[in-house]
Amino acid sequence: MTDLFTTKPKPPLAELLRPKTLDEFVGQRHLLGPGKPLRLAFEAGKLHSFILWGPPGVGKTTLGRLAASATDSRFIAISAVLAGVKDIRQAIDEAQAELDNHGRSTVLFVDEIHRFNKAQQDALLPHVESGLLTLVGGTTEHPGLAVNSALLSRAQVYTLEPLSSDELNQLYERALPHLQGVTLDADALDLLKGFADGDGRRFLNLLEQVTNAASGAGKTVVDGQSAKLSTSPSLRRFDKGGDEFYWQLSAFHKSLRGSDPDAALYWLARILDGSGDVSQVTRRMVVVASEDIGNADPQALQLALNAALAYERLGSPEGEIPIAHAATYLAAAPKSNAAYAAWNKAKTFVKNSGSLPVPLHLRNAPTKLMQQMGYHEGYRYAPDEPNGYAAGQSYFPEGVARPGWYQPTDRGVERRLGEWLTWLRSLDDGTLPEADA
Repeated sequence: MTDLFTTKPKPPLAELLRPKTLDEFVGQRHLLGPGKPLRLAFEAGKLHSFILWGPPGVGKTTLGRLAASATDSRFIAISAVLAGVKDIRQAIDEAQAELDNHGRSTVLFVDEIHRFNKAQQDALLPHVESGLLTLVGGTTEHPGLAVNSALLSRAQVYTLEPLSSDELNQLYERALPHLQGVTLDADALDLLKGFADGDGRRFLNLLEQVTNAASGAGKTVVDGQSAKLSTSPSLRRFDKGGDEFYWQLSAFHKSLRGSDPDAALYWLARILDGSGDVSQVTRRMVVVASEDIGNADPQALQLALNAALAYERLGSPEGEIPIAHAATYLAAAPKSNAAYAAWNKAKTFVKNSGSLPVPLHLRNAPTKLMQQMGYHEGYRYAPDEPNGYAAGQSYFPEGVARPGWYQPTDRGVERRLGEWLTWLRSLDDGTLPEADA
C-alpha cells in the first residue's frame, strides 16, 4: 500500500529535463561551446565567481548547479526576493562547516541577486574574497546598474541569450520520451515556440500542458488548433521597469530619429504587445519632435502632443492608431537638432557667465522713478519698425555679442527660417536696403 506521506510528487517536465552535465545543456554555446570560457573553467575544475545576466528560462540556476557539480562543491541556493542577511549568514556558516568537516568548498547561487540591497551584497564580499564561497548570481537586470561595484570587481559577468528556435527544437526532442506517446505537428510546435519567446522553462511547461490535454482526450498528435485551445498566449518578454523595456523604448526612439517608419512601428508594436507604459512612448515622441526634428517641421510637436491626448481619450486599441499615425510622421519628417544644440549652448553660457544685469532698455518702466532712472529708454517696438524688425537692436546683456548659437539647417521649414534670419542680420549690418523680405 502506498504511504501518502512518503510518496514523492511527480516532478514537472522542466525539472525532469534539467541537465545533469554540460553536454545535456541546451543553449549558450558562446559560453559553453568547445574552448569557451565557462566550459574551460568547468572542465578544469577551477571555478571563479560569476554573475549570469539574462532573461528567464535560459539556464541560470542550472549553470549554478553544474558549477558545483563540476568542482565537487556543495550547492546552496537562495532567492534574493525572500532571503535576508540572516539567510546569508546561515549559508556562510554551512559553507564553513562543509569546509571544516569535509574539506569541500561551496557554491552559493543567489537568484535575482539584483534584489539584494547594498548591505546584503556587502555581507557576501569578504567570503567571496577569501574563497569560502564561490558566488554564482542570477539576474534579469543589468549588473552594472543592479549590483554594487565591489561585488562586480570580484565576479565575472556572463550574458545569457534567449533560446533560439533550433534550441527549442532540441528541448522538444529530449522531451518526447516523457510525453505519453503524444507528438506535436509543425504548426503546434511553432505556436508553442512563439508563445515561449526564447524561455526554455516556459516552452516545456506549455509542452506538458498541451500533451496532457491531448492524452486526456485520447489524442496522439497535437495540431495547431488544439494547441491554441489548450493554451493561452503568453506575453512577449517585457519588463516594465527593467532592461527589456528601456532597450525597446530606446530602439523606438532611435528608429524615429533615424527616419525609419517601419522600424518605429515594429518597436511600437513590441512595446504595446508587452503591455508597456504608453505614456513613456508618447513622452519619447514629444522629445523626438523637439530634440530631433525641431524647426525642420514645427508641426511635429503638435502632432506628438495630439497623439498623447488622443490615447488618453480613447485608450487601447483605438488610441494606438493615432500613436502609430504620429510615429510614422515623426519618422518621415526632416530632422534638425539645431534648436536643441542652441539650447545646450545657451545653458552652458549662462552657467559660466554668471548673473549679468538686464540692460536698461529691456526693462519695463511702470513707475515714474524707473523712467527717470532710464528704464525702457532706447527700446524699439519691433512690430512698428520697417519689416517688423528693429535692425541693430541688441537683446543681450551689455558687452555680450550675439553668439550665433542657433544655426538653422537647410532642411524643411528650417531652411526658410535660416534664409529669413540671414536677411534680418544683413539689416543689422547695413549691407541690404530696408525693404520687405
